[in-house]
Amino acid sequence: MIKRVFPILALSIFCCMLGSGIVVPLLPLYAEGLGATGFGLGLIFAAFPISRTLFTPVFGRFSDRGGRKPFIVVGLLTYAIISPVFVWANTVPLLVLTRLLHGVSGSMILPITQAYVGDISPEGEEGKWMGYANAAFFSGFGIGPLMGGVVAEHLGMDIAFFAMGGLSMLAFFIAAFFLPEVGSHKSAERIRLSFKEMGRSRTMTGLVSFRLALTLGRAAFFTFLPVFAALKLGLRSNLIGVLVAVYMLLSSLLGIPWGRMADRFHRRPLVVAGCLVSFAYLALVPPADSFGQLLALCVLGSLGGAISIPAASAIVVTEGRKYGMGSAMAVFNVAISIGMAVGPILSGVIADFVGIDAVFYFGAAVSLVAAGLFLWFTRS
Repeated sequence: MIKRVFPILALSIFCCMLGSGIVVPLLPLYAEGLGATGFGLGLIFAAFPISRTLFTPVFGRFSDRGGRKPFIVVGLLTYAIISPVFVWANTVPLLVLTRLLHGVSGSMILPITQAYVGDISPEGEEGKWMGYANAAFFSGFGIGPLMGGVVAEHLGMDIAFFAMGGLSMLAFFIAAFFLPEVGSHKSAERIRLSFKEMGRSRTMTGLVSFRLALTLGRAAFFTFLPVFAALKLGLRSNLIGVLVAVYMLLSSLLGIPWGRMADRFHRRPLVVAGCLVSFAYLALVPPADSFGQLLALCVLGSLGGAISIPAASAIVVTEGRKYGMGSAMAVFNVAISIGMAVGPILSGVIADFVGIDAVFYFGAAVSLVAAGLFLWFTRS
């Protein structure tokens, strides 16, 4: 079944993520044009994951009982409708509000699609299919910045936001008309769905701790890399788009072979190794003084994510078979959302009071914390 259904799901989410990726390198510059401070920029980036944190567990649990497709379809439709609103959000508070609404719809898309893939993944191939899923989903997020830089330079930022809405609407039509339901609610009847019982799992605690800490560092990187590249190195928006695109595309593509590795070897060392690579590339960002050096560091950073995330995602799938796939993926994604919410705000404060270089050193430090917490909680 997975070979028949996966291409439909992958194409739909690819389109949605492509639209989101177009805006990624532009949003910090757009916000700065509205007069956002470092803290304000962090708040704008944090708004999306804040609302995702609140709603992801709710939608994840309901999808275990009522099926995945309704949530994916409604999420894509509302995501498409909200996207053009960015054009009229001409103040920092309005931009924060729009991001909050986008986060609600986003909480119905990626976590539920990951649970969908987990439902149909054969046992022993969790790493393989989660690697494919990450590649399909996030390659759109990687190609998008390349398009975003070109669109902004030649057509303006407003067109970029309209493009995000149009691609999300295309994703909605693909999912609504071609994606079948997988009957997750039937399997949920054989599983005791309990967040309390899941909380007793040291494996889930380790996974959540790892994902939260690692995301803090990556959020700092994505929030302030465009500002660092533009202000300290004088790079134009199209080159900044190339940096973000290379990071995301290589993370996606390298996740395929490393996902297969996660099925062949022990997954725990792979998670830790990826954290150590992430520490290295973040610590080396501040001394970088050219586009070429930043590009090399983006390549190194993509390797860190490719090593650790498919392995961790495969472990989440095995835990999801015990506690409900939607619930397990929801908890894992809540850790991501909290990291994405706290990371930009905390990084913004660090940038305002210490300096932008300290933001990347902070990200490097929490990558080491991610490895340590994961090792500690999964030591048995």
